Amino acid sequence: MLNELSIKNFAIIEAISIPFQKGLTVLTGETGAGKSIIIDAVHLLVGGRGSAEFVRHGEEKAEIEGLFLLDDEKHPCYEKAKAFGLEIEEGMVILRRDIAKNGKSVCRINGKLVTISTLREIGSTLIDIHGQHEHQELMDETMHISLLDQFGADEIAAALEDYRQVYRAYDTTQRKLKNLSENEQQMAHRLDLLQFQFEEIQAANLQVNEDEELFEEKQKLGNFERIFEAVQSGYTALQSEQKGLDWIGLVMGHLQDAADLDPAYKEMYETVSASFYALEDVSTSLRNELELLEFDPRRLNEIEERLTEINGLKRKYGSTIAEILEYAAKIEEELETLQNKETHIGQLEQELSSLRKDLKLEAKQLTDLRKSWAKKLTKLIMKELKELYMEKTVFEIKFGTAGDGFTKNGSDKAEFFISTNPGEPLKPLSKIASGGELSRIMLALKSIFSKHQGVTSIIFDEVDTGVSGRVAQAIAEKIYKVSVNSQVLCISHLPQVAAMADTHLFIAKKTKAGRTKTTVTPLTIPEKIKEIGRMISGVEITDLTKQHAEELLQLANELKMAN
Repeated sequence: MLNELSIKNFAIIEAISIPFQKGLTVLTGETGAGKSIIIDAVHLLVGGRGSAEFVRHGEEKAEIEGLFLLDDEKHPCYEKAKAFGLEIEEGMVILRRDIAKNGKSVCRINGKLVTISTLREIGSTLIDIHGQHEHQELMDETMHISLLDQFGADEIAAALEDYRQVYRAYDTTQRKLKNLSENEQQMAHRLDLLQFQFEEIQAANLQVNEDEELFEEKQKLGNFERIFEAVQSGYTALQSEQKGLDWIGLVMGHLQDAADLDPAYKEMYETVSASFYALEDVSTSLRNELELLEFDPRRLNEIEERLTEINGLKRKYGSTIAEILEYAAKIEEELETLQNKETHIGQLEQELSSLRKDLKLEAKQLTDLRKSWAKKLTKLIMKELKELYMEKTVFEIKFGTAGDGFTKNGSDKAEFFISTNPGEPLKPLSKIASGGELSRIMLALKSIFSKHQGVTSIIFDEVDTGVSGRVAQAIAEKIYKVSVNSQVLCISHLPQVAAMADTHLFIAKKTKAGRTKTTVTPLTIPEKIKEIGRMISGVEITDLTKQHAEELLQLANELKMAN
């Protein structure tokens, strides 16, 4: 849910910070007070198109920041954030957008700079803004199949995954066959290239870790003189007359005499004795090394040439010898395929034919399942529309076949159709023109899909325009019903909607020192009665108006208790 919204220097808003609660929050106020400006700010916060016109006159930039709290570890925002390398800690997502007076935007998510497209991707999982004439997911026919799948939940998801497993194998085989069926000239060029590469790698006769061993040997040859001098000096220090071993031997003799006289010196004698014989072994090893050490300039040249050859292959085929050999194995397999192309084409065609049969079966099962769930969804939507006094409306989900037969989502194309008056033909949902009808249809759909879409917050921006009376009451109840499953923020001019609010915010504008600014005030019960009375009567609020407002609030409370 949207927990808090901060807006600074945005349009006529100087600086406000609005805490939001769960459930239904209704924003009311006089026309022009800034209700829609607040929604505009939220729209920009989640990636809407920005403009320098939004920056308050005389200021350098507008600042919008929102804190969202996620109470579900499976919320789609987590997956999106992971894809963009963003971390979400303790279920908190902070979106921030600054718009400079030159029109440029700076976007951040949890303090990390992001692009506007990333902000839009993340924002789409947090807030769904619906205005009377704004086509959202429900109005986009390309999204109807995914909405139906969401409604079918785990049952359709399982069937779709079974289908996709076969589809992935089918798609891979199809691409292999297409690659093998390319024109002969391209195949011949490819074959020549692979043969050259494979022969070049084979001729090098590479050994794993060979380059590391050669480099180590090169280091030794390059430092030969210093190594020889150090070994020789070490041997001389140990073995020459009146040097290391002679003196340690002398110490060992003296301690042996002492140990023979007093056992207390035995341990010291044994320590020196062990050191003497160990150093004697070292001395012998050093002498052998000196006899073997020989500088060979030709070997150094051979190593340099071999390393140059290996580095040349690395530039072409991989950063390590292991990667080069792996690449060689890969192209050897492709070479074999190209050299025996006709045989492989036949095998792939057989495999593709078998996979196509499996795919048709999986696609049919998926289609049958979707049509079954479509009937359930249609029945629910008709029920919702009836409750909104659109009992003569006909809703239908029409199925077709996807363009090329099979896609990753199956072979189906589904679109929502509707007829709002008897005798009129069914038309695509996106072609509905009447604002009042559109509002009710959207609410009917939202009341069902809000449970399945996983969006944290839903904003209705004056979707109740053009309705009144019993329809207005029905719309108020539907908006509240949506708020049971998702946080709902609603700008409304209907007293019936305001009465259903869990939180009622009053938006007003004031003029101070020649400048206009917007204020947001949470209303108490008495203030709420007064505001609903104003919405009922217009300007003058009478005792009868207050009584009517109180009755609306009482009715709203009874309806909430019933739910």
